[in-house]
Amino acid sequence: MSIQLYTYDTPNGRKISVALEEFGLPYDVNIVDISRGQQFEPAFVAINPNSKIPAIIDQNGPQGEPVTVFESGAILLYLAEKTGRFLPRNLSERVAVYEWLMWQMGGFGPAPGQVHHFLQLPDGEARDYGLKRFSNETHRLYHVLDTRLAAREFVATSGEPSIADFAILGWAWRHERHQVSFSALPNVAAWYERMMARPGVRRGFEVRLA
Repeated sequence: MSIQLYTYDTPNGRKISVALEEFGLPYDVNIVDISRGQQFEPAFVAINPNSKIPAIIDQNGPQGEPVTVFESGAILLYLAEKTGRFLPRNLSERVAVYEWLMWQMGGFGPAPGQVHHFLQLPDGEARDYGLKRFSNETHRLYHVLDTRLAAREFVATSGEPSIADFAILGWAWRHERHQVSFSALPNVAAWYERMMARPGVRRGFEVRLA
């Protein structure tokens, strides 16, 4: 039975389409047009009371019972637990995945997301202040990631990516929109190219979400 993915064409939405393709799980896309406020409609609020995309319904959840999951990080963890993939079984090896997944959820997403917001404001003091504050933080986070990826193929694991890579990739995909060049981030650039070359990742970015 296919997983029902409720989403839109955003970095957080793309995290899950990429992950589902990489996990090899069948899914159906249900577009929630956030530009038209569809995330506030009662049918979607019943799935995610916080009215944010993405969310999933897995009819074949734990013990074969349906389960709904919202928040992209929670969805990634659920899918990893469900399939036994992209999350190490050894707890000591999982720690880095947890750390970098939370790093993305807490910073490398909120900061560039604010850059996207302030870029849309008219010229003026509010725009200038917001862009400076969140652009500086976004660039700092990219350099943290570049340092982490020195002599590493993937962010938190070796041999293959983890759900942390999928989470981070969703936002790195929008680097041009938040005005970050990879020219001074050689390790991020190499990682990004490596990730985007994966067939599952390509399919996840090609699927229509809007």
